[in-house]
Amino acid sequence: MIKYLKMFLSAFLMLATFVHAEAQQKKEKDTADAEALKKYDKLLEEGTLTKGIFNVIQIKQDYYFEIPDSLMGRSFLIVNKISKVPLPLNEAGLNKGMEFENKVITFQKDTIHNKVWVRTLKPMVSSPADDAITRSVQNNFSSSIVESFDIVSINKKSPSIVIKVNKVFNGKEKSFNDVFNNTGLGGTAKTSLSYIEKIKAFPENIMVKSELTTSVSEGGASIPITIGIACNIVVLPETPMQPRFLDKRVGYFSKKRWYFNDGQHAMEERELITRWRLEPRAEDVEDYMKGKLVTPRKPIVFYIDPATPEKWRSYIKQGVFDWQQAFEKAGFKNAVIAKEPAEDDPDFDIDDVRYSVITYAASPKANAMGPSVVDPRSGEILEADIIWWHNVMTSLHSWMRIQTGAIDEKARGNVFDDQHMGAAIQFVSSHEVGHTFGLKHNMGASYAFEVDSLRSRSFTRKMGGTAPSIMDYARYNYVAQPEDNVVAITPQIGVYDKYAIEWGYKWFKNDIEEKTYLKELITRHSNDPLYFYGEQQDYKNTIDPRSQSEDLGNDAVLASTYGVKNLKRVLENVETWTYEEGDTYYKTGKLYMGIIGQWQLYNNHVLNNVGGVYLNHVVHGDTSNAYEPVPYQKQFEAVQYLNQNVFTLPEWLFVNEVIAKTYPLKDSPLGPYEYSPYTLSRELQYSVFYALFKDERLLRLMESELYRNSRDKVFSVKNLFEQVRNHVFHKTIQGKSLSYFERMAQKNYVDVLIVDINKLFVKTNTKSLQIPASLQIPTICNHVVNSDVSARNINYTSIKRVSEVTTVKKGELYILLELLKKKKNKGALETRMHYIDLIDRIEKVINN
Repeated sequence: MIKYLKMFLSAFLMLATFVHAEAQQKKEKDTADAEALKKYDKLLEEGTLTKGIFNVIQIKQDYYFEIPDSLMGRSFLIVNKISKVPLPLNEAGLNKGMEFENKVITFQKDTIHNKVWVRTLKPMVSSPADDAITRSVQNNFSSSIVESFDIVSINKKSPSIVIKVNKVFNGKEKSFNDVFNNTGLGGTAKTSLSYIEKIKAFPENIMVKSELTTSVSEGGASIPITIGIACNIVVLPETPMQPRFLDKRVGYFSKKRWYFNDGQHAMEERELITRWRLEPRAEDVEDYMKGKLVTPRKPIVFYIDPATPEKWRSYIKQGVFDWQQAFEKAGFKNAVIAKEPAEDDPDFDIDDVRYSVITYAASPKANAMGPSVVDPRSGEILEADIIWWHNVMTSLHSWMRIQTGAIDEKARGNVFDDQHMGAAIQFVSSHEVGHTFGLKHNMGASYAFEVDSLRSRSFTRKMGGTAPSIMDYARYNYVAQPEDNVVAITPQIGVYDKYAIEWGYKWFKNDIEEKTYLKELITRHSNDPLYFYGEQQDYKNTIDPRSQSEDLGNDAVLASTYGVKNLKRVLENVETWTYEEGDTYYKTGKLYMGIIGQWQLYNNHVLNNVGGVYLNHVVHGDTSNAYEPVPYQKQFEAVQYLNQNVFTLPEWLFVNEVIAKTYPLKDSPLGPYEYSPYTLSRELQYSVFYALFKDERLLRLMESELYRNSRDKVFSVKNLFEQVRNHVFHKTIQGKSLSYFERMAQKNYVDVLIVDINKLFVKTNTKSLQIPASLQIPTICNHVVNSDVSARNINYTSIKRVSEVTTVKKGELYILLELLKKKKNKGALETRMHYIDLIDRIEKVINN
């Protein structure tokens, strides 16, 4: 009995001790909470409070975020933008409004360590919540900690916690923005010369403006650099937008997404297109489903930067409003709006991520761009900023003068009237705004038009300019001749653009309706060239000649022939159009160089047909082929054009009266740079030879011949060499003397072959051999960045040294050597000396 009594007393004492300890802990916690509340009240007494998604408390130079517990674990997007730049960065092309680093973060409250952890995650992986594999997904795609903050106070009334945030905005830490590394400057901020300028709090975002300073060494000298930063922290929608998956037959920017589930045999990889969340209001859904136009619940609104010169604002706004007709195809009216901010709006700030702004940048750069801020979980475009460089007008002036001066009197002077320039600004505005809707360049759109149709006044007026898409680089109508009286010469929003907007923005109640409608929409237009989408390609390695930048029509040879006729007309008037009493010939030289550049552009458009392959996005059930060689006749005519317009040097372009007054010139950091016509002509001709006989091009010709359809005549490597050789060495074959430019063409041709062969045999030991990137095993962080260039990666070049390319190039040199030895004593002295030189060059490379 005593034994049990002792056990009872022992248990009672243990319970009493536990209760006392628990009470003591509660007392200590209540005391700590009271102290924290007291400290919170003291913070408010000493500082100022700004309410927003996070309350911001400022005490002198210290800033605190009060983060509600309800937002712990919510996804936020950090959006970093340039707010101010000094001259050296402006010259380098870095300007206000440009984004440099975005990341998704979450805040995690940790009362044990008295900290708030900031985690980042690339949200590109999904799996069903109830599937077993989701546990593995969570462990294999976990978030990373990028920052931590001590909890300095607690507000139990909210409830929320308070953290001091100076270090992530004043340059001490790089976790929230690493501006110097992300803009290529490198280094770290000098904290003594960096500071937080101000913090603004709004219902859905916080905006922090800072000035960060570093120094950059240029040739030994140290240059101070201070960059203004606008860091926005915006809460992402609690329910992400319903994504729409990419179909490569319609050109949209996209975000990759990986999907896992228990029923798979392999992970599914898909791409989400980037687009705004356009939805009908609840009360309008029934009307929308009946096909009536409705105003979206939240229209897309662009604000015009108050720094924009007033005379251009209406044209830029009209470039936005022009897209309303396209969104009507998706069932929405007044879906996109442009307006100027109210002068008395104290909250408006163009650096605020709540506003989509067309930012006007005072800069010597001639460009425009239309980036967007995207929710990576769904592809939803949250905000867009078009950067409009002031000097983009210099490019517009040059394009219009060179491409349309022959047919449009308004496009000839050193200065255009405001209305003519304004129309050009409207076109560029529409193009860049198109990018902010998610549309990529459609470089294949212009191929839909017959070249001679571009000379038709009625056709161009009906179709609206130069291509069925304003997202092409179709520029201006250089095909139309003066006698055609064509007036619709500027690109406009076309049928492809309306089709693409319909495909991307039409709203559906459910996935099944969406998939059915979109599939039928593409199928209905799949064989219509007006709806063709052609991806942008690397201009140095263009495979599909239908999708080229700045070309017009479906026949590059015919279009370029018309273009050259107009260039001759412009050159004949180059001095008259640039004349200013007492002025130098600087503007004349600039226009002269622009004419030469346009001629070279035509050359490239033509030569890309040689060895070209039409790349078609096919799906099961299509009757078309994925790879179709350019037809024989087109390739033959392309080489014929190059023979006549490049390899026979156009003396009208390089031997004329203009060079008595000025050489062609370009601007450089040291001032105007003048090019002697002979040197420039030699280099440009050489570049065409080199591009024409590139290994990749020859390999594509061989590939086409190897897999040809027996019914089709295929343009071969043999055809190419014979056609060029017979032209370039025509007078040699006849035993005649050669002119200066004919000798130049032969040297260029031979040297291209020699250089390529030497490259193949510079070093062939095993250390120099590398596996092509496309065949390497993927490594950590070997992520592919979404780009608007070279979306199709086709390998034609692996192990070129043992391909037929070496054989045919060497074989061509042997043919030339035999010809030259046979004709070495024919012609004038200069011609014979030239032959001796070529023989010596060829023998050295062959013997070596």
